[in-house]
Amino acid sequence: MKKLLVAVLAVSGLYSAVQAAQESRFDYFATNRETIRRGVQAVLMCNGLFTSERTVVQVFEQELAYLEHPIGTADGGDYSVDTALQAVAIGTAANPPIMRAAFREGLGCVALAPDQSWDDIDSLPRLDIAPREVDPTSIPWPNGDQVESRPRDDRIDAAALEAASDWAFDRESPEQVTLSLLVVHNGELVLEHYAPGVDASTRTRTWSTAKSIAVTLIGMLVDEGKLELDEPLGFEWLPEIQAPSSDPRERITLRHVLNMSSGLYPVDDSGMEYATGSGLAYWAGANSVDGARERGLIRRPGTSWNYENYDTLLAVYAMKLALGDQQTYLLFPRKALLDRIGMRNTLLSVDRFGNFILSSQVYTNARDLARFGLLYLNGGVWDGERLISEEWIEFVRTPAPATARTGNFYGGQWWLVPDDRTDVPQDAYSTAGNRGQYVIVVPSHDLVIVRRGLDYGEQGFDRWDLLREVLKAFPRREAPAMPRAEPGNSP
Repeated sequence: MKKLLVAVLAVSGLYSAVQAAQESRFDYFATNRETIRRGVQAVLMCNGLFTSERTVVQVFEQELAYLEHPIGTADGGDYSVDTALQAVAIGTAANPPIMRAAFREGLGCVALAPDQSWDDIDSLPRLDIAPREVDPTSIPWPNGDQVESRPRDDRIDAAALEAASDWAFDRESPEQVTLSLLVVHNGELVLEHYAPGVDASTRTRTWSTAKSIAVTLIGMLVDEGKLELDEPLGFEWLPEIQAPSSDPRERITLRHVLNMSSGLYPVDDSGMEYATGSGLAYWAGANSVDGARERGLIRRPGTSWNYENYDTLLAVYAMKLALGDQQTYLLFPRKALLDRIGMRNTLLSVDRFGNFILSSQVYTNARDLARFGLLYLNGGVWDGERLISEEWIEFVRTPAPATARTGNFYGGQWWLVPDDRTDVPQDAYSTAGNRGQYVIVVPSHDLVIVRRGLDYGEQGFDRWDLLREVLKAFPRREAPAMPRAEPGNSP
């Protein structure tokens, strides 16, 4: 027995030594990463040139600034731009593949799959929008772009407001690049500043500010009874199984995904955003709907918070099914929201299968986002017509139960003032997008603040710090306090 024990220990020791010598160093996603890297540049260049109508120099200096190693320079390189097709191709080698993106009318740029070429552009979705009947510059703000010069409210500290603008634009960090800053008080534009090369018509990517637009459209369908907040999402999950009713993902509701609390395996939140998951749909031509339905459940829905693009896209897919057909779906954002509040410069992009990528892929200007913020500040009413219910606004402003132990910082696709920020009003709430895209709504001060940026590197622009600076110029008005979740209230 003693000899056997010695032998077992010797073998165990040898196994442990061999095991210790093995390390997981090989990047099995290297090809994916390079494909996505090229796709990112293709989509950003395409939109920069043909959606934002910026120059190649501007695109390389700002749109691509956050990429560690962009391919080529403004003077040329391993990329091509076809102005006739309004398309961009990145790379010249077949392995990794050349990645392409093409501008599509009414939608912005769409990423092609690695095995597609220019010949496939005509098969991509497009949305033909009727020409404008009236020049927006002849329509008074906020429905249009005619902004009259009016005497400023003498309660507003003009010097403090200008100081807040300087604080936003003149950053100590060269990585924080403010493109525009708008402040709306009592419905009036009281501050509108732009960086050189940017003006009121410049459209840039919203990144995740798109999520707040998505939840608005979804809320309209909930208000109409076409979707239910606390019912299962109601579609087939992937991979398909023989008894779908036994799939534990059937317990995931619309509330769960809008609260970023689906319980599904986190992809983006585990550092894989530019290797797999939603990154393949954003930048490499994969189907965003199929990818969103393939994650497995690892936690009980509603009990954990993970910031996942796919959670938003699951809600958007539920919206698509509720609308019934593709054309109704593609027209819905314009008819239900954008055209009704004057967001004429806003393009909601799709993947090549015609699914809105409303977790990020929206291009718009600062004024359109100010209009969007005003809709919420006005309690969902525009020109006397209710577009979204007060109940839905309360939902998006109520902390997700899964955030109760970490500061109540997130609601329904909107960000909330965290519990530990006592220097700004707790009733404020904000959209937030990569590279510094913010729409901040402050009911207690009758304010909407829009900051657009092209931050890069460590970024770190703090929207609540911006709010603190802007508030130095404004009086306060009373607004009802929003509910805060308490630990232990998670479902």
